Amino acid sequence: MFGSKENSHTSSLAHTLVSETTQIAGDIHFKGELIIEGRVEGNIYAEDDSGALLRVAEKGAVEGNICVPSVIINGLVRGDVRSAKHVELAAKAVVVGNVYYNLMEMVMGSEINGSLVHSVASEKSKQQPEPEENTEFAEQTTQSSSHDDGMYEEIPPEHD
Repeated sequence: MFGSKENSHTSSLAHTLVSETTQIAGDIHFKGELIIEGRVEGNIYAEDDSGALLRVAEKGAVEGNICVPSVIINGLVRGDVRSAKHVELAAKAVVVGNVYYNLMEMVMGSEINGSLVHSVASEKSKQQPEPEENTEFAEQTTQSSSHDDGMYEEIPPEHD
């Protein structure tokens, strides 16, 4: 009754609040639930297998990258968001950065100024490598095609 495993597990999760009048400068590593109503200038991390949840409230702001299993955003995030499990963007959410997600919910009114990248949960929100420049493709596109219709100017290849 009082000592059931389910109740003891949920009550053991840490709940942390960054209040509306609080500003934090630096990275945050957490477990449990973190609620941002103030301002965080730094990255926010939680292990993918921790079951952690980040909530950015309507007046909350994060200037940095977020890498957590689950996140609910209703405020401002300036940075990339990476989530192995679930991303929820509420009506007043504004994300200025890329969103890497497994499952996503977006409510009408939420805003993303960046790219949406679907990633499988088994990838565990790992850092995406920088795309390599395909020089062969770049060389091919600078030369005109064999069926030149006059729309493109022929650019001779550069020689070093």
